Formats: sequence, C-alpha cells, structure tokens
Amino acid sequence: MALQSNHIFVNLPVKDLPKTKEFFAQIGFEFNAQFTDENAACMVISEHNFVMLLTEDYFKSFTNKEIPDTTDNAEVIIAFSANSRKQVDEIVQRALDAGGKPFNDPVDHGFMYTWSFEDPNGHLWEVLYMEPAAIE
Repeated sequence: MALQSNHIFVNLPVKDLPKTKEFFAQIGFEFNAQFTDENAACMVISEHNFVMLLTEDYFKSFTNKEIPDTTDNAEVIIAFSANSRKQVDEIVQRALDAGGKPFNDPVDHGFMYTWSFEDPNGHLWEVLYMEPAAIE
C-alpha cells in the first residue's frame, strides 16, 4: 500500500518574520493564527497544505545542519498551482510588486504554464497552471 498523507507542512527559515508575513499577505495568502506567534507563522496554501515560516533561530532548534545562504544557493523550489494562466501572472506580479525578485521568465509548455519568483528570504517559488486534460 502506498503511503498517503493528509497534510503537508513545508518549514522555511526566514530572516525577518513580520516582513515575510507582510510580503505573502500582499500576494494574497492568509495565516492560521493558531500556529502563528513571534517565532513562526503558518501560511495557508490550501486546505491541507501549509508553509511554516520560522525565524532562523527557531528553525535551528529543529536541526544541526547549517541554513544555506540563499543568496548563492537554492535548497528547494516550492511549486503550487493556480486556477488559470491569468492567475499565475497575477500571483507572480503581486509578488514582484511586494518586493520579490524575478526568478525565471514565464514558460509555456502548451499544456502547462509556469512563472517563478524569489521571496525576500531567497526562497524560490513557482506558480503553475496545468490544463485539466493533461492531468487526466
């Protein structure tokens, strides 16, 4: 039997939690107050998917490994879906307007459209739309 999980929590270290929360709020994300305090913010991606934005000191309490310098290193690209090509563009444009940096130019594969941005902490985000017929 294949493993199936009900929820996913991605944990990311952040340098400035209030600034990071404001950045993602400007894009349109909401936060679960039950799991948000001065050390962490639970950003809601969808009903069952969340990103835990953790201050670097708090993040370090979970690992003995060094936090990579995202100026020169990438540790992950977080991809999430949008409901349309137009929404991909809207989300990335809001991220850029909020102070994010361009990561990759938009890419149109025909059945899938993606565009990416870098958040204020150097984490990479890819927004994608896939034609429903391509999924079936």
